Amino acid sequence: MTRRILAAALVLGAAGGAHAAAPQTPEQWRAALQRDIEAGYQLTLENHPGVHDVHNTDFLKHLQAARDGALALSGKVEDAAGYAAAIQRFTVLVRDGHAGLFWKVDSYLKPERWPGFVAVWRGDGIYVYASEPGGPARGAQILSCDGKSVEQLMRDNLFSFLGRIDEPGQWWSMSRWLFTDRHNPFIQLPQRCEFLSEGKRSTRQLAWQERTDQYVKWRNEAINGDRLPVGLTEPRPKLFWAAMPTFTPEAADRDAYAAMNREVAAKRDRFLDADAVVIDLRHNQGGSSTWSRNFAAALWGEGRVKRRMDAYFAKTETWYRASPGNTAYFGELAERMVAEKQPDTEAWARGISKGMQAALAKGDKFWVKRDEDDGKPVPNPEADVAGDPPAFTKPVYVIVPGQCASACLDALDVFTRFPNTKLIGAPSSADSTYMEVRLVMLESGLAGAIIPNKVYVGRPRGNGVGYAPAIMVRDVDWSTSTFLRTVERDLAGK
Repeated sequence: MTRRILAAALVLGAAGGAHAAAPQTPEQWRAALQRDIEAGYQLTLENHPGVHDVHNTDFLKHLQAARDGALALSGKVEDAAGYAAAIQRFTVLVRDGHAGLFWKVDSYLKPERWPGFVAVWRGDGIYVYASEPGGPARGAQILSCDGKSVEQLMRDNLFSFLGRIDEPGQWWSMSRWLFTDRHNPFIQLPQRCEFLSEGKRSTRQLAWQERTDQYVKWRNEAINGDRLPVGLTEPRPKLFWAAMPTFTPEAADRDAYAAMNREVAAKRDRFLDADAVVIDLRHNQGGSSTWSRNFAAALWGEGRVKRRMDAYFAKTETWYRASPGNTAYFGELAERMVAEKQPDTEAWARGISKGMQAALAKGDKFWVKRDEDDGKPVPNPEADVAGDPPAFTKPVYVIVPGQCASACLDALDVFTRFPNTKLIGAPSSADSTYMEVRLVMLESGLAGAIIPNKVYVGRPRGNGVGYAPAIMVRDVDWSTSTFLRTVERDLAGK
């Protein structure tokens, strides 16, 4: 199966021309929310493949619940913060990572506040990642707030308006927002919390204050630790560290990926004699699956990767939702690729546009894209063949952050085809089977809709299914040194 994911979605304006004037009163914010919820619902209904996906009959039910749930909040909306919270409620209730709405009202919001510390989930509880002087100790466990367990606080204050509660990885990645005041009028901000540090319990009154640059830094570090540049290093002899913090690389990072792959190929004898290779996906939030696939080909051998992936996706089909809006998107994308002088992507987009136009003419809901090798069995995909390089069998550790989704999950699909791979870190997020997302701004200019154009039917990794680590790293500090120690301990155990 051909798996091609664009590094950046095309952002289109909804039909209707110029944006409306910004709301000024509570009544206007309520009216704007109601219009935008209905408009976003309609755009999704007309274009999202999930609406007609016979393999996911719950999608339409969730979409309708999202509209109803968001509109139910509209009576209490008085400003941009309430508007944003209700938009987020819509997305939460859709219950799909590639569906929903997003808001663009940053300039109307009050500054965020925080209580002087940032907290993170580590699988068995929530802990203080970092704190200002006089605050709770780093590593202290937060047991409860205002008589409510932190798990319940996460459910009520966080997952009611952000993320997907059923995915373990989302608890790891979204927890940093729990003690952030975004002026959501539909939640009760915690005021008094109980902490456990070095066996001693203490209670603190939270002092909410406007956020600082320190807050932003800690919030970004909390779920990922330090960020290494794209490339290959050798922390000690015979231990190689491949940093892949992004799959949406700029020019310099693209060059770094190419250089890393060349080095792996040129120094293959050193890798065959390595103690281990670490693939570091911290900070990665997806993009294009090309970068992980190319690295895997350099490490294990291009033929081996292709045979395993062909076998893995042998029964997977790609169905494009043939709506007028989606079809026009691919036509516009093809023209954009002409301007950017990317002929391969232009031909790909134009071919999809033609296929979808043909489906539209017949009244079909989907155009099924078929490649020559789709559905063909791959005999003995794990067997070596003539021309394969010497087999790479040394341990491979893949560091997985909680936000790993989309092309980051594609990378795990590839790496885990090889039995010498071990995942460490956090549970990943899960992935929708709906892909090739475009973002469509609503007429108000205050929000937009998330519209994927295709659905994978028969994908081995199901809708909402993620990866669990073989080694869960519960350390509050997710630094490179922490993971180096984790790898060394596991190697010593072998």
